[in-house]
Amino acid sequence: MVGTMKYGFLLDMDGVIYRGKRLVPGAAEFIRRLRATQTRFLFLTNNSQRTRRDVALKLGKMGIEATERDIFTCAMATARYVAQQKPGGTAFVIGEGGLLSALHINGYTVVDDDADYVIVGEGRTMSFESIEKAVRLVDAGAKLIATNLDPSCPTEDGIRPGCGAIVAMIEKATGKEAFSVGKPSPIMMRAARKQLGLASAETVMVGDTMETDILGGVGLGYKTILVLSGGTAIDDLPAYAYAPDLVVDDVGHIPESLDFPAGVDPQRLIPHSGNVLTA
Repeated sequence: MVGTMKYGFLLDMDGVIYRGKRLVPGAAEFIRRLRATQTRFLFLTNNSQRTRRDVALKLGKMGIEATERDIFTCAMATARYVAQQKPGGTAFVIGEGGLLSALHINGYTVVDDDADYVIVGEGRTMSFESIEKAVRLVDAGAKLIATNLDPSCPTEDGIRPGCGAIVAMIEKATGKEAFSVGKPSPIMMRAARKQLGLASAETVMVGDTMETDILGGVGLGYKTILVLSGGTAIDDLPAYAYAPDLVVDDVGHIPESLDFPAGVDPQRLIPHSGNVLTA
């Protein structure tokens, strides 16, 4: 039991569980604690490149036991969304295996012409020819979908253009705005909560990015925990009109007994105990 309420966790991955090829300190122990207490959780990622099986294998190699059932990706959320909007539809895809697999599982056909949707994810295999094709299809009436709007992706050597940067080219060329399904979209974050069978008040979003993880959690009424092991520093917080419920150095410092404050003042952070801060 965690605190007086049995919370469940939505866990961002890059910057929260690992950075590049290395686990964040305390991450493996935190996941073991969740399993030992039978606490429900999902790993949530805005990266559409890998399949759930690929992600689970990566975690396993790092020392975190995981199965496909533990993973929820923006590719899954996107494929389920378009399948609900137009069952059995077609899509022109800029992306890799994770996105293509999710679309096929959800009954979608990947095509080069006359597509219902143009769907954009991450990847290193994008060509300018595919961007030209996407622009022409969107201009002809295909609906533009982004798996997420993250402008960049972290790599071992620095950042590279993310899905948001690729989508921006198509938006500029066509004058049409993409619809995004990944975090902070409520489509992905609500679907993940429902998959765990949790109420909003029982859900804790843990992330390292204010604009996606924390914003999405706040918008849906989830409790939010910001970890400082990724892309956000404590000095960044006063710039935002919203705030996390807790701020910790890393997931290893999330207390076993969670006692969230009743209200949040985004302009004030008060030291709580150890490496834990409450808003």
